Amino acid sequence: MKKNSQLRQCVVSLAATVMLASAMVSMSGCAPILVGAAATTGVVVATDRRTTGSQLDDATMSTSIMFKINEKYGDKVHVSVASYNGIILLTGEVPDQATSEGAAKIAEKEDRVRAVQNELLVGPLTDLSSRANDSYITSKVKTRFVDSDFSPTHIKVVTERGIVYLLGIVKKEEGDQAVEIARKTSGVKRVIRIFEYSENP
Repeated sequence: MKKNSQLRQCVVSLAATVMLASAMVSMSGCAPILVGAAATTGVVVATDRRTTGSQLDDATMSTSIMFKINEKYGDKVHVSVASYNGIILLTGEVPDQATSEGAAKIAEKEDRVRAVQNELLVGPLTDLSSRANDSYITSKVKTRFVDSDFSPTHIKVVTERGIVYLLGIVKKEEGDQAVEIARKTSGVKRVIRIFEYSENP
C-alpha cells in the first residue's frame, strides 16, 4: 500500500506541473512573469505538437511503468522509460530475455499505451560513467537542434550506450534533418528514428 501511495504522489505531482504550466501559458498577459523551471515547462507545453492531455498521459505513463519495472526487478536491471504520444521506448540492460519480455509486457498493459518499442539489451548493466556520457551526448544533440529548421521541442532525444533514439511528431524533412544532425554529433554510434509523420505545421 505504501508503494502504491508513493506512485500516486509521483503521478499527481507530474500532473500538477503540466497542468499549471498549461494554465499559465493560456493566461493572456501573464507569460512575461514566468521564470525558471516554470517558464521552460510553459514554453514546451505551448509549442509541443501533442495535446496537453497527451503530454500529461506521457508523463504519468512513463512514471508508472518505471515504478512497476523497478518494483518487480529492482537493481537487477537498468531500464529507462520514455513516452511520446503514447509510444513507449524501453532502453537499458537486463540480465536475460525473459526479463526483457517481462518489462515490455508491463509497459504494454499500461493504460493509453499505443505501442512499445523494446530496445533493451540482454547483458551487463552499464556503469555510471557510461550513463553520464549518454547524458552528455543527449545534451549535445539537443543543443545542435537549436540551429535547425525545426523546433527542438518537437523531438525527444534518448541516448543509451551511444545509440541515439529520436521520438516525435515531425514532418518528413524535419525528421531527416534531425537524424542527420544526430549522426554528425561526436560520440554517437547510431541513430534510430521512432517518429510519427505529419504534414501539419
